[in-house]
Amino acid sequence: MSHPEPPSTIGMIAGNGLYPETFARAARRAGATTLVAAAFTDETEPVLETLVDHLEWMRVGQLGKMIKHFKAHGVTSVVMVGQIAPKNLFDLRPDLRLLKMLSKVKERNAETLFAAIAGELEADGITLLPATTYLEDLLPAAGPICGPALSERQRGDAAFGFRIAKEVSRLDIGQTVIVKKGTVLAVEAFEGTDEALKRGGELGKGEAMMVKVSKPKQDFRFDVPVVGPATIVNAAAAGVSAIAIEAGSTLLLGKEELVRLCQEKKVSLLAIAE
Repeated sequence: MSHPEPPSTIGMIAGNGLYPETFARAARRAGATTLVAAAFTDETEPVLETLVDHLEWMRVGQLGKMIKHFKAHGVTSVVMVGQIAPKNLFDLRPDLRLLKMLSKVKERNAETLFAAIAGELEADGITLLPATTYLEDLLPAAGPICGPALSERQRGDAAFGFRIAKEVSRLDIGQTVIVKKGTVLAVEAFEGTDEALKRGGELGKGEAMMVKVSKPKQDFRFDVPVVGPATIVNAAAAGVSAIAIEAGSTLLLGKEELVRLCQEKKVSLLAIAE
């Protein structure tokens, strides 16, 4: 797949997990010469320091410091890569710039907050690029990906869960549901996917399915559904035997390890189209 011509310098707002590392390597392959990362204490993996040219550690909420860091290194394009744990969002200690931004946001959900942050970046001449930038090859097409073949019952659950997850995400509650035999066992909200997996898996007793989708009209600058090795490990530990994701809208990270784990733990992974 062809990629747009990359800027010579690109910024990274780096959250947790494999996402920042995966993006950094892909950006280098695509031709980016200078990577500048804003990393967050207790979130970003330290290995990122070895993959970028400039990295500064900060707390979640230090918006002014982040923008100053990017401007100091001539960054005009940035990408949000990786999530921030809900516990750290609750423990937010905003700086003056973030406080001023928050005072203007009437409804505080992920979309409005990230849109406001994008506006603050734009005010300083920094464009927020899609979170899938340089990672388009990691968005799977529809069909089985790995793990055991799905039964007819499971395929039915995948379609059912997809419909429910789309509606839940439309209401901005969450993007993941856990289902079994046409019943919704758990719905993801602010607590995150792993906690929903635990609740649903306990009720499903080894026969539950996780379904993860993008929001209708999702702004891919702010968020993109991600499945990686940790997802498979957590699903298996919770007793969830299958995962259905939305084709073309979900990033598969660490795919070699992901495939190995699906085979080892007998977790089916399927991509389905709307």
